[in-house]
Amino acid sequence: MNRSAFTAFFILIFALFYASDSHSETLRVATFNVSMEASNYSQDDTENPAGDILLTHLKSAQHPQIRNIAEIIQRTAPDIILLNEFDYYPNASPSAAALFVTNYLNVSQQGQTPIDYPYQYIAPVNTGVPTPFDLDNNGEKTGHGGDAYGWGLYPGQYGMALLSRYPIDVDAIRTFQLFRWQDMPGAQQPVDPVSGEAWYNQQEWAALRLSSKSHWDIPVNVKGKTVHILAMHPTPPTFDGPEDRNGKRNHDEIRLMADYLLPSTADYIYDDTGREGGFTGQRFVLAGDFNAADTGDKYRPGVIEQLTEHPLVNNSVIPISEGGAESHSMHESNRFTAYWGARADYVLPSQFGFKVTAAGVFWPRKSSALYRLVKDRQRSSDHRLVWVDLALTD
Repeated sequence: MNRSAFTAFFILIFALFYASDSHSETLRVATFNVSMEASNYSQDDTENPAGDILLTHLKSAQHPQIRNIAEIIQRTAPDIILLNEFDYYPNASPSAAALFVTNYLNVSQQGQTPIDYPYQYIAPVNTGVPTPFDLDNNGEKTGHGGDAYGWGLYPGQYGMALLSRYPIDVDAIRTFQLFRWQDMPGAQQPVDPVSGEAWYNQQEWAALRLSSKSHWDIPVNVKGKTVHILAMHPTPPTFDGPEDRNGKRNHDEIRLMADYLLPSTADYIYDDTGREGGFTGQRFVLAGDFNAADTGDKYRPGVIEQLTEHPLVNNSVIPISEGGAESHSMHESNRFTAYWGARADYVLPSQFGFKVTAAGVFWPRKSSALYRLVKDRQRSSDHRLVWVDLALTD
């Protein structure tokens, strides 16, 4: 072999080795608001819409909407995925997350390769948890709905679940379900614009929790490197009045996670065990339905920028789809993640420890054979799965 041939051969072997090594270090992280909560299936159980209806469908392994959701996940094959609007049942054994994995994801949907998530995390949320207050100021203390710690008709509605192909360090998880809104310095406390008085009275403000569901810091061991999944699902900044109580709460729920990232802004934060302070890891991925648009008519200035322009967050590669662009005439609609027209769902990695290699939104064009999976909200969800591929770096 002459020298030039040897050099070419060496370069080829090196390229193949590097490509193989790079592929082995790639991590796909996704978020998906799956609408797997009881009111979505109320047409299936009109007498008990807040009962165990999701568990019933998960045990059956036959519900067409859930099968479509599973097919979407199998087609995109994330290594780690956060599910929003996934009901939490505290006494279910096996858990709803385990049933979804075993009965749907482990089973081929429409010929797709089954996918397994041996590691799962699901925990309590504030939605539907009753309070003794009239938080929506409608003159009634119902306990649920607008008077719950987070809007919900029963405890656990609109919950969250994390599925992972890599081990979860359960003992190191931090949750912030109980953090009180009043304990955030400079919190955007709602005010009744008519009376000029605080929307929540002193007793309510002292008790109200900030997170409408919960905020989670979940460490995952990815081939010896710890990746923290920072998960949340802030309340929609709508369904209120001129006091903008939901809009202000959405802003401060997002701010809590932004403040959590830096020691200089996290000193006021405490988790559900009473441990104080913020993030102490290195690599993180923010994931969830943040209900905060970054463009379009749903955009509220200064809200999502708390994360997308954060010095530790990488928002340089925005997931897009052809289906989103086709479904809305609005500029930059290819980044939309919800059928009603907004980028609401985010997967945002840290600047440190990752290189973004690809990203996308599962939203096929109308001409695609896969459009059947997203044709309307009853086919799967009113949101789309968002994924980002990350190469782990040192």
